[in-house]
Amino acid sequence: MASQFTGRFGSSTPSSKIEIKENSLAENQAKKGGAKVGHKGNGRKLFNKAEADETIRLNLEIDKCPQCGGKLESNGIDERCIIDSFLTEARKIIYECQLKKCKCCSKEVSKRPLVMAGSKYGNGLISNALVMHYLEGIPLNKVVTIFGNGVNKGALLHIFHKLAKYWEPALEKLQEEYRQAAVKHADETSWRNDGQNGYSWLFCNCEISLFRFEKTRSSEIPLDVMGDQPLPGVLCVDRYGGYNKVPCHIQYCYAHLLRDVQDLEKKYPKNKEIKKYVGSMASLLAEAMGLRGKEISDEDYYKRAEELKSQILLCSRYPSHHLSIPKYQDIFLDNEHRLFHWVTNRKIPPDNNRAERELRPTVIARKMSFGSQSPRGAKTRSTLMSVFHTAAKRLTDQSIRQWIQSTLETLANNPEIELYQLLPKP
Repeated sequence: MASQFTGRFGSSTPSSKIEIKENSLAENQAKKGGAKVGHKGNGRKLFNKAEADETIRLNLEIDKCPQCGGKLESNGIDERCIIDSFLTEARKIIYECQLKKCKCCSKEVSKRPLVMAGSKYGNGLISNALVMHYLEGIPLNKVVTIFGNGVNKGALLHIFHKLAKYWEPALEKLQEEYRQAAVKHADETSWRNDGQNGYSWLFCNCEISLFRFEKTRSSEIPLDVMGDQPLPGVLCVDRYGGYNKVPCHIQYCYAHLLRDVQDLEKKYPKNKEIKKYVGSMASLLAEAMGLRGKEISDEDYYKRAEELKSQILLCSRYPSHHLSIPKYQDIFLDNEHRLFHWVTNRKIPPDNNRAERELRPTVIARKMSFGSQSPRGAKTRSTLMSVFHTAAKRLTDQSIRQWIQSTLETLANNPEIELYQLLPKP
């Protein structure tokens, strides 16, 4: 007989949908955690020289004790086993770290590989894994398969969460930079978290990308990013109402408007009045979006922009008989204050294509990985994607992989460093 606590879908009900759950059996509650006495542990396993792909000798080049100045003498070899990668090949390396001991104070000194404290993975492997997962959208299971050779998914996740905690303070400063930008973009798409529907938000410009993976699509997310104080600049978005309360000017996207207008003709392909309206308005919107890219002087740009604005408004005021046309004309007449910022400032685009293009890899990653597996994973993804996508935009003299590896080495050498300082300058 089915339990009285079975959910609305019977035995197929997910545990998250069961409102009242049965308590654990008494014998299970009494069990103590941990392995049985005499049980062989399954903790971190090291490899020996026969299993290693390479052995690197690290010689200590100093002869005086850094603590007291006494003379150092040889004190043996300390082996540190690290799994690193070259490109996408994981290789097991043994670092033979030379040890020296001070004759005066017995302090032991050695040279160690620059890796994160407690990590068995090298910076090359970690940087490759970060780029593949967070920038290229490769699912983590696939990343582990590509590396092979003892690389563990759980260990990588632990490192990712740890790095996100290091980078978290930098997000506040990046957010403040974004708020002060003259041109800002924002967009959102669906993203599942732990099997539940949610959203991936992107707030970006030419120098910054801020990602937020949240449960909600409400206006509280853009307000949290933008704040409640008046801001300079213009935010380019589609006509989703969640952005309407942000404390700065808004520019609606013409690409969305163009598709909406063209859909009207598809709905009534034989109506001559609609065909004429769509032909006129679509050509004006397309020309407006292409105007910034033309090699013309600013004087010519602003002259043509004013002409296009007048023609768009004229087309929106033209008397119509078909009842579907006024619906689209009213968009331009009721939102004139959010449609023509590009006319007076050439730096402001009349579309939101930047955010659309930057968000597309996230859409592909969603289809490949089905979203995040936990709230912590979503938060880690928000932090690391924001940092690495921002850094990738600003780099000019090295690849994002090289920059991440260099940052990891700096962090290993000085865990107290403020990581915001390591971001490339715009």
